[in-house]
Amino acid sequence: MKLTEIEGDLFSCEETFSLVQCVSKDLQMGKGIAVEFKQRFGCVDEAKAQKADIGEVIDLKHGRRHLFYLVTKTKYNEKPTIVQMKQCLLNLRDRCLELGVNELAMPAIGCGLDELKWNDVKEKINFAFGKTDITIQVYFLPGCLPKHPDSQQRRYIFISMIKAFIEI
Repeated sequence: MKLTEIEGDLFSCEETFSLVQCVSKDLQMGKGIAVEFKQRFGCVDEAKAQKADIGEVIDLKHGRRHLFYLVTKTKYNEKPTIVQMKQCLLNLRDRCLELGVNELAMPAIGCGLDELKWNDVKEKINFAFGKTDITIQVYFLPGCLPKHPDSQQRRYIFISMIKAFIEI
């Protein structure tokens, strides 16, 4: 797997990339990037017809690409857990391998209105897709791209962790 974090517009990615987003089982899609998906692609009735449950993936075909909707919660106003996200990602991986999909583009799924932490979600993406050849592009709004610590900061964090471990 190759995961790249990009600052920019998810919908500007190449059409060879299938798109991924999180939805609730009730498919309200009334806030956040889900509104944009609904306006651009429609397909809500087709998605509802799949009757997907929490942890499952709705697969819609739009032109040359797939639209994968990860069902992470029951109702739009709930918050998903990282366990639900992990199950969705494992099912997404299996679906991609089954379909031969090897390029995915997504926002920082679960990290906007759903309030999961990006590092936790990224860890689950790595767990699910780590041994595949699937390329994943994760798009962040301008100014929201995560800052990765430089080598000096990583060294300080590492030493702090060792000190904390020794004190235990």
